[in-house]
Amino acid sequence: MRNRNDLLSAGRSTRSAFTLLEILIVLALVGLLAGVLISNVDKVFGESQVDIAKHQVNQAFRVPLTSYRMHLGSYPSTEEGLEALVRAPEGRGDRWRGPYIDRDELLRDPWGNQYQYRYPGQHNEGSYDLWSFGPDGVDSDRNIGNW
Repeated sequence: MRNRNDLLSAGRSTRSAFTLLEILIVLALVGLLAGVLISNVDKVFGESQVDIAKHQVNQAFRVPLTSYRMHLGSYPSTEEGLEALVRAPEGRGDRWRGPYIDRDELLRDPWGNQYQYRYPGQHNEGSYDLWSFGPDGVDSDRNIGNW
């Protein structure tokens, strides 16, 4: 008669490891999931960069540019550009109370290109136009603007 420990150890010995087929199935599933995730990561981050640029041109620059206008009487000219928010423009330092933006890198869009600025605006009469060329970095109908 077999004792109980012999029966338990006999059951374990028949199933002590994964089969090659099971390992291959798990590897295939992990590879499939990794492929799906990797292919969608670019879309997720790309969309968030577009959202960041939209927020910057429509919201984030509004307060610094309005503060600048309150102190100096008008928005920076096209020639002065957004740099006027970081450093006092020539001949206007007496009323300039900036910096209105504390870092130069905030003047760049998520793709590392300078934001484009125009005052007076062509799209926003009586105000300014602010835009990014977007992910392709080229002036086109896909620009991300405050209009």
